[in-house]
Amino acid sequence: MTESKDRMEVATFDQAKKGNYYSGDSYFYIELEDFFICVLADGLGSGEVAKTSSEAVIEVVRQNLHEPLDTLLDKCNEVFFSNEKRGCVIGLLKVDYSKDRYSYISFGNIGIIVVPVEGKKRRNIPVSGYLSGVPLNAKVHHGELKPGTVFFMFSDGVNERQLTNEFYSHRSMSLTIEWYSLQETLSMDDDTTLIAMKFIE
Repeated sequence: MTESKDRMEVATFDQAKKGNYYSGDSYFYIELEDFFICVLADGLGSGEVAKTSSEAVIEVVRQNLHEPLDTLLDKCNEVFFSNEKRGCVIGLLKVDYSKDRYSYISFGNIGIIVVPVEGKKRRNIPVSGYLSGVPLNAKVHHGELKPGTVFFMFSDGVNERQLTNEFYSHRSMSLTIEWYSLQETLSMDDDTTLIAMKFIE
């Protein structure tokens, strides 16, 4: 699915692994006047139990959109303190229109790649672990926002090398998503979510 916002174009692909009705992945994005924010969460385990964990994190983000990313991550982590939810991994991206900056943070194996119009791509170095209520130590990464910058966020069902090779071959988010969805229908060994986002002005 491809959707155009005022300043961002977003293309998504998500599918549960073979044999599961529920995907343990959940995502949410929204564009407000001054910023755009996106979150992808992957609950531990599979099926409905994993979905419950990832959706709990999404709700925290919905209720705290204006918080800095490090604070937001801590609030998401608190959901899993002393309860029966199994935890999850998470990626957060914020695009600040007023400051012409972007920032991102992830905990666990959610991948984030930044592809500028010129220069080399940037990727997060995954922090091992998952949200469990235990205090975290994760770094927020920052960069200058320029028109044409593309962001990819994806769960562990996505092959990063295949993804970037395909994107660099034609520089089209929608075609990359379409190609990836065709590949994934052939082999769905894990829940898979891929979100591509482009700053257009």
